[in-house]
Amino acid sequence: MQPADTKAAPTAPTSAPTSGPDDRHRPGQRAFRRANLALFAAGVATFVLLYSTQGLLPILSADLDLTPGQASWTASAATLGLALGLLPASALSDRYGRTAVMTASTLAAATLALALPLAPDLTTLVALRALQGAALAGLPATAMAYLAEEIHPSALASAMGLYVAGNSIGGMGGRLLSGWTAAALGWRWGLAASAALALLAALAFRLLIPAARHFTPAPVDARALARTVGGHLRNPLLVRLYALGLLFMAVFGAVYNTIGYRLIAAPFHLPESIAASIFVVYLVGTGTSAAAGRLTARLGRRGALYTAIAVTTAGLLLSLADSLPLTLLGLVLITAGFFAGHATASAAVGRTATHGRAQASALYLIAYYLGNSLGGTLGADAYHSTAWPGTTTIALTAMTLATAVTLYATHQAHTARRAVADA
Repeated sequence: MQPADTKAAPTAPTSAPTSGPDDRHRPGQRAFRRANLALFAAGVATFVLLYSTQGLLPILSADLDLTPGQASWTASAATLGLALGLLPASALSDRYGRTAVMTASTLAAATLALALPLAPDLTTLVALRALQGAALAGLPATAMAYLAEEIHPSALASAMGLYVAGNSIGGMGGRLLSGWTAAALGWRWGLAASAALALLAALAFRLLIPAARHFTPAPVDARALARTVGGHLRNPLLVRLYALGLLFMAVFGAVYNTIGYRLIAAPFHLPESIAASIFVVYLVGTGTSAAAGRLTARLGRRGALYTAIAVTTAGLLLSLADSLPLTLLGLVLITAGFFAGHATASAAVGRTATHGRAQASALYLIAYYLGNSLGGTLGADAYHSTAWPGTTTIALTAMTLATAVTLYATHQAHTARRAVADA
């Protein structure tokens, strides 16, 4: 569904030209429009491909005689590959340039997508999806840095907003396009349709993206990177935020990898094309992500997290009812709670890290996508064993752990305040 898809990408500190007038792109300039459209297209390409199999998992199961857990690996492998590729892609972009890495990333992933419909078996399909996920890592690892370097600060928020919108539309569109096409023509045609759309978007990105003017190559320093990453992993607050990102995304992966199976089975028996349309609910996340900042301002970070956990938990409990309206309402609440929690935690990472913010955000995304892979696989296996109650048990366990992490943070904050008061 980064953030994510409205998922957030690693933030990079803005860098102004060191001398002379600031000639970064501004609203009204042709280069500004081209940069915005290019990043929008790249976001569409990336997230169309990343989630292309999630909308057709029940069809894959039926056609290849797979359990939900086996089919879910076609989704989990891509997010796992992306998670593992984020830090290397970020380092490569520092060495070879943002546009070079983004171009190679989107075109390589779209080219791999053309091979997916030809996969003879599950093993080949999962391997190709893992490679595709690793290839896709170049965009979320690099896009924000490109925008920060090339777009004038006065227009940076709107440019990033359009990029995130491309992620969201791509994430939802990939699920819907592949699901609808597969329901009519089979899963191979569903993947082919996603590949065609992603390839067009990748080519549009390449044609539109203005050349970088403010990028300065830097050597890849593995030891410095390791020191920065190690420092972040020794920061207790950052580790808690990474855990929360993983746990919220585990819920999202578990629910969205299996909701199609639930809707086509008893007692609902929805047609596959209608079940695939359920990803329209994903749009709830766009509004929720925008509202998360206001919620945090009103309740504080931990208050916003408690609210997100409560809303997600309420949605999970509602979804247990054998009533289609209640199940759909539950899905809306799960989606809203997930995006609120993700937006709150990911924003806190940027504020907490005092150095190496790009690496801090990359680590958050690694945990986030690992949560997707873990939750998606465990949730699908649980569905195969005990149907929807099994999936919700996995998701509720994740929310229980998220509650424990947040309660521990609250306790630590209260202890620190008492120590200051007693000093």
